[in-house]
Order: sequence, then structure tokens, then C-alpha cells
Amino acid sequence: MSTVDYLIKNVSLPDGIKTDLAICDGLITSISKNFKGEAQTIIEAQDCVVLPGLVDLHTHLREPGREDAETVLSGSRAGAKGGFTAVSAMANTSPVADTAGVVEQVYRLGQEAGLLDVFPIGAVTQGLKGESLSEMGAMADSVARVRIFSDDGNCVSDPLVMRRALEYIKKFGGVIAQHAQDPRMTMGSQMNEGEVSARLGLKGWPAVAEESIIARDVLLADHVKSRLHICHLTTAGGVEIIRWAKARGIDVTAEVTPHHLLLTDDLATSYDPVFKVNPPLRTESDVHALREALADGTIDIVATDHAPHPTEAKECEWQEAAFGMLGLETALSIVQKTMIDTGLMNWSQVADRMSIAPARIGGYSEHGQPLVVGGIANLVVVNPKKTWTVDRDLVLSRSSNTPYHGHELPGVITHTFFKGRASVLNGSIMPLGSL
Repeated sequence: MSTVDYLIKNVSLPDGIKTDLAICDGLITSISKNFKGEAQTIIEAQDCVVLPGLVDLHTHLREPGREDAETVLSGSRAGAKGGFTAVSAMANTSPVADTAGVVEQVYRLGQEAGLLDVFPIGAVTQGLKGESLSEMGAMADSVARVRIFSDDGNCVSDPLVMRRALEYIKKFGGVIAQHAQDPRMTMGSQMNEGEVSARLGLKGWPAVAEESIIARDVLLADHVKSRLHICHLTTAGGVEIIRWAKARGIDVTAEVTPHHLLLTDDLATSYDPVFKVNPPLRTESDVHALREALADGTIDIVATDHAPHPTEAKECEWQEAAFGMLGLETALSIVQKTMIDTGLMNWSQVADRMSIAPARIGGYSEHGQPLVVGGIANLVVVNPKKTWTVDRDLVLSRSSNTPYHGHELPGVITHTFFKGRASVLNGSIMPLGSL
């Protein structure tokens, strides 16, 4: 009689079917209510749902250079706790990830942490300056096998540079992930331009600054027949541009963050910089447009834009505070709250938007796979009937700038399996030596 490493009993698959799921030697070895055998560890999952391990295409891990805010290890711990088995590390580190050497360093740090796969994203331009293309070919050929390139934090605002980047990445099947923000229209901007910004006397960030870049770049992508991905979409107008581009057959994908599915610019009235983020929180009508677009597939994926900052960068006057908020540990709960509990999506759609589609866009072949016998056991188990209260003092990130401190959220992640090993067991992160 065979013995497996783990047997997850009475768990629901994304389609709602209840089953037992066995894991052994890194693989799913049985999905059946009639499992015959023994298990080293039995997990009772009566009220739980099992999903493919979550994949984040937009994570700021800060290392190298900004280890006071986050490291690859601490970010990996936060990601695993949030149900992720793969994250994509943005290039705005110090030094910038614009060479093969830097992306290989980040990749190896992820391998050493061993809690999930860390896939470096390469910069589009040298130093994120938007002028000369980075060593994209060398990064693509490196050990890190980079396929996503982004100057996130900055927009590739020069259309000629953007065109050249889109043409260049065709050589190796890459994708340009654009931070859509016209810099001239947003210089000194502090929050969404609208009624609230006018009332507070804070310089507004107009929706058109985002939408104009999206419109320009989908046309460029169509012209050169290349792949474009739009980071952190926030406006109803941007949704309509993406919808139009897809109807025309343009090869564009888009992401939305959990916080833009829930939070609005009204929160700026507190003057609490934890709500200061780039791009800014928008209006209630934008939030509803984003939710509908995620549900109908116009927006392809959810990505966290996890942006840790040290205390001194956020606990200061609004105008001086850094943009950004944490996202890895709360992402699935926010998606449950905004999309599942509202009836807009089901768990199969969540599996697609948070695992299957991002893995496909990133080319992460060992992730985002259907739950089948013989598949790699990158999995997350969540109990949607339980709730938990966010405590910024207990997050696993090195930073504490979560906008959800004190909030009760639905969905408790009980287990995360990375290549068949429990990185999170019964809600607790596993020590490195046990993996």
C-alpha cells in the first residue's frame, strides 16, 4: 500500500466538486474520493477550496539596494502566506535590473529562499530613464530567462522608445508591461483628479493621463504586431480602450490590483498616506467598471503591485509620503470580498485570473496548470467561510504599509504547497529547514 506525502481530504475543486487530493514527490498523484493508501500528513479540508498556486505578475521585492523595505526572502514569505507560488520581481531596484547580472542575482536569491519561484522582470530602458533600451536580449538569454520587461514606477513615455522595445522583444517572445502614466500630465500629482482632490486642495491625477498612454500603446502594439501588457489599470475609460483593442484583435492584456477593486479616492480625506498609491485610488464608478471588466475577461488578471516602504516613508505628511501599499498577504481575501462574495465571479474564474492567466502571460510553464493527476503540486488551500483580521504588526513583509489594518477579511489561507512541499501549513509559514 503506497504512502503519499500529503492527503487533503474533502476539499472542493474550483468547480465545486468535492474530492480527496494526494501529493507525493512534488506531484499530484490522486484526485479521487476513493484514494487507497496512507499519508504522512492528512489535512482535513471540509470547508476549503483548492486552487492552483497563485501567480503575481507585479511584485516589488526591493532587493538589491532597498532591503530596509523588503528582501527577496521576506517578500517570498509574504507571498507564500498569501497563497502565491510564483511572483514577478519588478526592476526598480538599486541597481536597476537592467542587466543580466542583476536579474540573475534576484533569481538566485529566490532560489535560495525556496518558498516560491521568483521571476525577475527586466527594465525596458537603462536606469528606468526612458531613453536607451536596456540589455533585454542578454536578460532573456540569462539564467533568469526574463520574458517580461517593465519600467514600472516610470512610464516609457517616448513613443519611439516604446515602439523599439515592442519590436525588440518579438525576437524571443517577450512582453512589455507598461506603467501607463503621462509624466507631463501628472507632475506633482498626489491623488485622483476629481471632486475629492478639489476639496482637499491636493493636485489631481487625471484619468486621461493613464488612458492616453494606453490608447497610444495599443496602437503601437498593433502596428508592430507585438505583445503589450497594461499594468494596474484603474479607470473606466481605460477599460473601454482595452475592450476596443481586444475586439480589434490587438495582442494586449491588462491587470487590476486588489486595492483598485475595493478602495476609492474618498479615503484620501483622512490624509493617511497609507492610501497614497500610484496609480491613485479612483472613484466608485471606476471601481465598479474594473470589477465588471475582471468578471467578463476584459481585464485578464489580478496583480498585487505589492509596494513595501519603510515606516519613515509612509508615516509623514501626505505630500512627502511614498506611493504604494502592501498586497501579497491580502490579495486573495480582497478578491473574494469584491468578486466572489458579490456574485460577480466563481472560484474557477478566480483560479484563471490569479493563476492560470498570469502564468500564461509570463510564460511560467510550471505554474497556473489545471489540477490534474501528474501535475506539479503548486497549490493553495483556502477556507472561504472563515475570516481574519489584518494586523500590520503581524505581516511577514519587512514593511507594514497595509491599507487594511484592523479590517476583517474573508478567506483564510490554510496551506500553500510549492512543488509539493508545504510552505504554509495550517496557516503558518514553514521554517526554511523544513522544506
